[in-house]
Amino acid sequence: MSAAGEPYLQPYLRAAQKYGAGFPALLWASPRTQRARFEAICQSYSPAGRSVLDAGCGRGDYLTFLIDRGVTPADYIGIEAVGDLANVAEAQHPDATILRADFVREPARLFVGADVVVFSGSLNTIEGPAFFETIRRAYDAAGEALVFNFLSSSFLAGQEYLFWHSPQDIERFARGFCADVRLREDYLAGDCTACLIKPADPGAKETVHG
Repeated sequence: MSAAGEPYLQPYLRAAQKYGAGFPALLWASPRTQRARFEAICQSYSPAGRSVLDAGCGRGDYLTFLIDRGVTPADYIGIEAVGDLANVAEAQHPDATILRADFVREPARLFVGADVVVFSGSLNTIEGPAFFETIRRAYDAAGEALVFNFLSSSFLAGQEYLFWHSPQDIERFARGFCADVRLREDYLAGDCTACLIKPADPGAKETVHG
């Protein structure tokens, strides 16, 4: 797999060259804002007892966050295209499954049988049709729900490689294929978390979500 030519991965590859697998390579402003997004994701749809796919998992920080809070998914699968970050995710979470893949170029890699598909920050460098196509494929891949955050104004999109979308546009798009769309904007100015919940399977496990 070669990620060198993909513009949405270039910012991460440059950061990895500069910082290795340190926190700055994730392109987050701070651990605090990262945690705020993770909390919003968890409150939108509980991962407890569920199979979780973390698309663009970086170092596996979302799984670390869950473990620190005593939240136990049934299993965790991460997808990461940047080798330095995938190496750390594997080292930190040897019991997890880390797939080395580009989920934009290879959307079939999203179909791993996960109950919940999560993107945290990994959509922010994707522009144009690829952004919406990735959301649509991820919804198809999810057994129960798709949860993702995105930049919702120019407030946090201060770099040329970051792209933002209005919550209204995201909701309008999502309602074209999902009846239960929930947005949260109460945790961090300029960021929004969307939760797209699939119709309930009568035989499915009971779900707790916000």
